[in-house]
Amino acid sequence: MRGRTNNIGLIRRAMWPALALVVIGTFAGHAVAGPNGLLAWGGYNRDLGVRKVELAQLEAQRAQLRHRSALLDPRKADPDMADELVRRDLGLIRADEVILPLE
Repeated sequence: MRGRTNNIGLIRRAMWPALALVVIGTFAGHAVAGPNGLLAWGGYNRDLGVRKVELAQLEAQRAQLRHRSALLDPRKADPDMADELVRRDLGLIRADEVILPLE
């Protein structure tokens, strides 16, 4: 009986350090291989490059739209641009006409 009590005491004493090691191991595993861990950094750098290219394209498109909206400013509208938009949107373009874009 005494040997069995000794084993139970040994298990109880080892339980808390073992539990602590499991918890620390779990956190360490997520720090290395988790979705935000060290191994995910390469993917983040790749995504960053893709996003920078996309941002440059969107900024160029925004600049183009800003320029077109400046041409349609009611105080100083470009007559050719206004004529093009009105005729295209209202369907007043004949089949034999060719509209050349300003840009």
